[in-house]
Amino acid sequence: MTQAKQSFRSGFITIVGRPNVGKSTLMNALVGEKVAIVSNRPQTTRNRIMGVMTRPECQMVFLDTPGIHNPRTRLGEYMMQSVRDAMDGMDGVLVLVDATQVGEHDRAIVKDMAEKKVPKILALNKIDMLPKEKLLGLIASFAEASYDAIVPISAKTGDGLEELITALATKLPEGPKYFPDDMMTDQPERLICAEMIREKALLHLRDEVPHGIGVEMMAMTKESDDFMEIHATIYCEREAHKGIIIGKRGSMLQIIGSEARKDIEQLLDMHVNLKLWVKVRPDWRNRMDDLRNLGYDSRK
Repeated sequence: MTQAKQSFRSGFITIVGRPNVGKSTLMNALVGEKVAIVSNRPQTTRNRIMGVMTRPECQMVFLDTPGIHNPRTRLGEYMMQSVRDAMDGMDGVLVLVDATQVGEHDRAIVKDMAEKKVPKILALNKIDMLPKEKLLGLIASFAEASYDAIVPISAKTGDGLEELITALATKLPEGPKYFPDDMMTDQPERLICAEMIREKALLHLRDEVPHGIGVEMMAMTKESDDFMEIHATIYCEREAHKGIIIGKRGSMLQIIGSEARKDIEQLLDMHVNLKLWVKVRPDWRNRMDDLRNLGYDSRK
């Protein structure tokens, strides 16, 4: 008797949660490559970002979304629209909660997502920073939520990720392979490079400065098979912020550029000459033309 061939499962899984719970870190860990920038700043992710994980038995297409919050700018409105768009046609939802600081906002999101008519997994992240007895109590507090599984994980250390993948895979429908095995994201290189520059700015800048930063790719010129010239402009909303971004004698801009260049070279697998400029563009987060130029569709 010949053994029946195992069915292939596939589907689109939307990752949701409040800002700064580790959604992008988790997607990068699941995909196995850095396809989304990460920082300890809330609202680091501004776009819906796709990451693809392909295994012999399944293909999971993850949609990383901006943290759910009450928008105060048109950029914030766009971010929340990105979350709503990512819900359309999804095959499953992965709700992520920071286990070290669960608040009313988290529980409201968990309750809201429980009403979705698709398979639902609740992942409790950062368990490497939480005593076991507190984790057990937290799991019990979510026991009445209508989820197919509650999985404790650490996106940073990898603990629980295989259990999470198994829980997701068992709930995926039988389906086709949507993307080639070697494809990990649908983001164009220009956008990824711009995001890498913004990530380094988020890493090194403080207070309100990072929230008002946008990066526009002005030119990406391939000079030879192993060398690319890249020009990019960092926009900020205030003249005082421009001075902070540049730093004394250009020191801060040099740090941002140097670290971003290393990541971009790894992404493109070639040498890069990265040139950065800083310009003031007041209130760009509320200006439709600016949002479009920086890769955020106005939808208006």
